[in-house]
Amino acid sequence: MSSPTGMIERMRIIVDADPGIDDALALYYLRAQRDTEIVAIGTVHGNVPVQQATANALRLTERLNLNVPVAMGAAKPLAQPLATAEDVHGQDGLGGYAGDEPTTTHTEQSAAEQLANMARENPKELSLLAIGPLTNVALALQIEPRLPELLDKVVVMGGALNVPGNITSHAEANFWHDPEAADLVLAAGFPHLTIVGLDVTMESHAPQEWLDTLPHDCFPKKILGFYADFYGSFLGKKGFVPHDPLAAAILLDPGLASYHEDRFAIELTGRYTRGKIVADQRFLAPESPFGRDIATERTKARYAVTADHARFLDQLRHAVTQP
Repeated sequence: MSSPTGMIERMRIIVDADPGIDDALALYYLRAQRDTEIVAIGTVHGNVPVQQATANALRLTERLNLNVPVAMGAAKPLAQPLATAEDVHGQDGLGGYAGDEPTTTHTEQSAAEQLANMARENPKELSLLAIGPLTNVALALQIEPRLPELLDKVVVMGGALNVPGNITSHAEANFWHDPEAADLVLAAGFPHLTIVGLDVTMESHAPQEWLDTLPHDCFPKKILGFYADFYGSFLGKKGFVPHDPLAAAILLDPGLASYHEDRFAIELTGRYTRGKIVADQRFLAPESPFGRDIATERTKARYAVTADHARFLDQLRHAVTQP
């Protein structure tokens, strides 16, 4: 972003996450970029219970020398039982390499309170990267309904619009973990909302050869071992899918992707499709008697449909190997 003087300003980012191996990679990616500042981290249930996610966020801030507040967020979804994904990320959420207990502690305020308060104090100065279930963001909207006009850019990792889901046949994990929260966020009217879903993240699959180029003592390589083993069994090919770091990359460089602009909603009642992102993509003439039938009153958002995967994977390799 540019200042009135023409100088490049730092993008200041609040990260809402459920660390999580690919969440850790996203933090590595952001830490390595010039003109980028992580100003706060909120944690949420998802990959692991929120207590573990919070401990992991603190561990990662210490490892990456990030002097930022970490706020613990929602421990469960708005309207369904808690489910977590240790089979993907390991019992500790970091592939068995979480290590010792963190020496720092989380803040007293919740992640939703932190997001709402920081947005109020810094109107239009902060961007949000939400790479876990959207429970905290939905709760922040209840605290501060003006949140859409107070934040600058918002990038959400979630959804499977025109591809299969990864936790059910139709739903992507982040949206499935709290469909009601995801729908509240999509309905809130964020004017600069970008959704990065499986349509692009699955195509950014990093092969085993990419992993082999990382130094053996590199912490990301260690935690990626468990993650790659899961994806080997899930996809039948070696390597892993860097969902969250791709969302981080697109936040910083929107030109990395191309987009479909539409009004989106989350299926809440379907027996087989609960948690799926939906849009009316029919090519209807203006005079069509059928009309559009999905989220017609909502603000349009951008959904990433292609990305420069080779460029992104080169950037990610550079980021995770920085000292």
